[in-house]
Amino acid sequence: MAEKAYEKHSLSLPWKTRVLLRGLSVVSDTALRADGTINRRLLNFFAFTVSPNPKPVRGVRTKDLMVDKTRRLWFRLFDPVGLASDGVKLPVIFFFHGGGFATLGADAAVYDFACRRFALKVPAIVVSVNYRLAPEHPFPAQHEDGFDVLKYVDEHPSVLPDYADLSRSFLAGDSAGGNLAHFMAVKAAQSSSKFHNLVVRGLIAIQPFFGGEEKTEAEVRLPNAPIITQYRTDCMWRAYVPGSNRDHGAINVTGPNAMDLREVKDFPRSMVVVGGFDPLQDWQRKYYEWLKQSGKEVELIEYPTAIHAFYLFPELPESSLLFNEVKKFINGSSGQ
Repeated sequence: MAEKAYEKHSLSLPWKTRVLLRGLSVVSDTALRADGTINRRLLNFFAFTVSPNPKPVRGVRTKDLMVDKTRRLWFRLFDPVGLASDGVKLPVIFFFHGGGFATLGADAAVYDFACRRFALKVPAIVVSVNYRLAPEHPFPAQHEDGFDVLKYVDEHPSVLPDYADLSRSFLAGDSAGGNLAHFMAVKAAQSSSKFHNLVVRGLIAIQPFFGGEEKTEAEVRLPNAPIITQYRTDCMWRAYVPGSNRDHGAINVTGPNAMDLREVKDFPRSMVVVGGFDPLQDWQRKYYEWLKQSGKEVELIEYPTAIHAFYLFPELPESSLLFNEVKKFINGSSGQ
């Protein structure tokens, strides 16, 4: 099915997207090293970051809140001012950024812009987690950081606007963030009785970064696809889980070292997004099938002509489609 879909479509990108992808490729392939180390100075030099804005900009105000100074764990809060109806609160999206667990952050321009779109289009309060990066901080640092932010917001709900409804919380992320959001959903389900205010209603896994020792058909067919090339995934997995093969449970979530998800009783309703020009698509479909076979409620959203991280490029038509799908999913998963 995937092979036929690929054959029916050719990859055609606007010139602006092609130029951005070319620049990203040059920097990434120079900074990422085959042994799992990274030229962090080079990445930081070319990092396009934005500061928070306490005064609304295009309808959204943002601020950064520190959770733990010792590990520089913080999150960026996105507040769509004026979109909460009288007496009706907004859901809360806990967002985990992509970047192969080794690059980018909550203040990266692309993720600041994406979270603004989520805040406005859903609408929702967005908590974008700035977790520690590999290889300086390998697995499980990202899991610890992500869950500590959940616990912090649950225990300090006053850091959110009065119209934030933590009883309608959602875990979302793309690429590495989609992988991390999955594990946060597992931990939240296992710890649900320990939360005071936070209730996870759904998981939004946008092209999650999964893998394994086996090379899938899509990985073989698309070794040099935009953003996710074989070389980059090799470097990032080595940085994230050094000394382990790709059947590690944090990488191959459906593989030989996978948990029995049937035993996780409160795993939330889920949405898995797949792109037809994403080399990771076979792993993402395996994940979707694994959730179904484990008795979980899950839907699959596919875009046959989409590259990895397509939604970060507003000029691509699928980008707006995804935000509409996320809004529909959240509205249908709010428990009201």
